[in-house]
Amino acid sequence: MASETLRYATLTLTGVVRTPMGRRFDRSPAVEIESIRYLGPVEDGQHVGLSELAGDLDTARELLTASDEVLRYDIAGTDGRGIVYGYYRNVGPIGELLDLLYRNDIVLDWPIDYRETANGPRMRFTVIGTETGIQEAADGLPDGIGLAVERIGRFETSTESTLLTDEQAALLALAIDEGYYEVPRETTQRELADRVGVTAGTIGDRLQRIERRVMTAYANDHATAPTGTDRGGSG
Repeated sequence: MASETLRYATLTLTGVVRTPMGRRFDRSPAVEIESIRYLGPVEDGQHVGLSELAGDLDTARELLTASDEVLRYDIAGTDGRGIVYGYYRNVGPIGELLDLLYRNDIVLDWPIDYRETANGPRMRFTVIGTETGIQEAADGLPDGIGLAVERIGRFETSTESTLLTDEQAALLALAIDEGYYEVPRETTQRELADRVGVTAGTIGDRLQRIERRVMTAYANDHATAPTGTDRGGSG
C-alpha cells in the first residue's frame, strides 16, 4: 500500500460543550484555563492532564476542590501563573475529540488553546497526520460542532518549530512595530498587554513561546553549519 504525505492542519472548533468544571472556570472573573498542555486516557474513562492557568490560583483550587469531576489535583505556580496536574473522572467532549483523532492515526500537537468568545468557547490546535486521516476525523465531528481550517500544508521536519499561529504572528508584529525589540526598548510588556487586553504576565509568557519557536527554527536551520566559526570579530 502506497504511503501518504504527512500533513499538518491548524483547526478551530466552536460549539464544543464544556464540562461543569470548565463552565465554572468560564464564569469566574478571577482565573481562567488558558490551554491544555496534555490530556490522556488512563483507565475506566478517566484522564490525566496538565492545564495552564492564569489568574488567582487560590480561586482555581476552590473550583477544582468543589468539582465532582476532579479525583485529585496539584497546582504549581506563583504570581498569577500556574500549571494544574489533574486526574479527572470525566472530561466530556474533549475526551471524545481525542478518541476521534487517535482512531484516525492523528497526532495532536499540544497545547489546545482555549478562548471564551461571544459565541461560546473556542478550541484551537494543530494536528499532524495523513490527509485522509485528517479528513475522516473532520467528517466524524458531532453535529453542532463548527470547524474552521486556518491553515493546512505538508509537514516538514521544521514545520512545528517555525509555525506561528495567527495570534502569535499578530503579537510578534505588534511587538516589533512598537519597538519592543529595539535597543533600548521603546515599549514594555505592560504597555503591550494594555494594547492586547491581557495581563503583563500573559504577554510575557506568550512572547517567550514565540521567541522559543523562532529561535528553535533558527537553530534547526543552522544545525549543519561548519564548526570552528570565528567567534570574534566586530559583530
